[in-house]
Amino acid sequence: MKLTVLGCYAATPRTISNPTSQVIEFGKHLFLIDCGEGTQIQLRKLKLRFSKINHIFISHLHGDHFFGLPGLVATFRLLGRKTPLHVYGPKGVKEAVSLLLKLGDSWTNYPLYFHELTSNESELVFEDSKVTVHTIPLDHRVYTNGFLFREKTHPRRIDKNKIENYPLDKYTYQQLKDGKDVETRDGRMIPNKELTLDPKPSQSYAFCSDTAYCESIVDLIHKVDVLYHESTFLSSELELAQKTKHSTALQAATIASKAKVDTLLLGHYSTRYGDLNSFLEEANQVFENVLLADDGMQFEF
Repeated sequence: MKLTVLGCYAATPRTISNPTSQVIEFGKHLFLIDCGEGTQIQLRKLKLRFSKINHIFISHLHGDHFFGLPGLVATFRLLGRKTPLHVYGPKGVKEAVSLLLKLGDSWTNYPLYFHELTSNESELVFEDSKVTVHTIPLDHRVYTNGFLFREKTHPRRIDKNKIENYPLDKYTYQQLKDGKDVETRDGRMIPNKELTLDPKPSQSYAFCSDTAYCESIVDLIHKVDVLYHESTFLSSELELAQKTKHSTALQAATIASKAKVDTLLLGHYSTRYGDLNSFLEEANQVFENVLLADDGMQFEF
């Protein structure tokens, strides 16, 4: 699992930082989460291939989380895209993007599908043979979802050192990966565990931005490998956090602790702060394994 942070700062624009957008990779999947202004420039700068992005997840319709989407959709057209593009986001995202494309006479020449979300309960919004994506209902000033990405169970791994000792046909290799016992060419049945190793662990990633302190998400994100949680403010601005329905670093860490996640990644910092280490110090009061996101950073988990 690889995470690339394209932008992780709050709404106020600056020349040295970008609003929210990130790419999470599971194998050959590249999922784009949120699409603030400058997203496609960051994709270029960090050498991520546009053509591999087939699914975009928009948390909510505040500009710092989706104003880059119409430009990215239009750029796909300029690049000659043919592959379908799926956008998952709150009701209204289709109207917003479609109107701009219509006014600019730049409607796509590739299939564009909008999956508009309205439920206040967690729901499955994407699934294939490798990954599932569920919404995480959040508490913000407008309808907002986080997203939970989970790898499905990996196939068992063939033990190359042992398999050479048995006369097996190549078609049996898939049976072994599926956990089945296999028959050799001379008629012997070999138990699966004799020839395979346990599958590599499946991984999970929860994206939660923007939200007030929200204990209702704890069960949904229980024991995820990595939790990205907004930390717009420090506790010194708790009153402002409550007023704007954002979280402090301490609150993000409290959620991580209650959910027993493995790693907490902080982001969506207010641009009023100069030193991000203060966020780390505050979060470490209640949770140990904390990382700080920053624009352009890549994490391998």
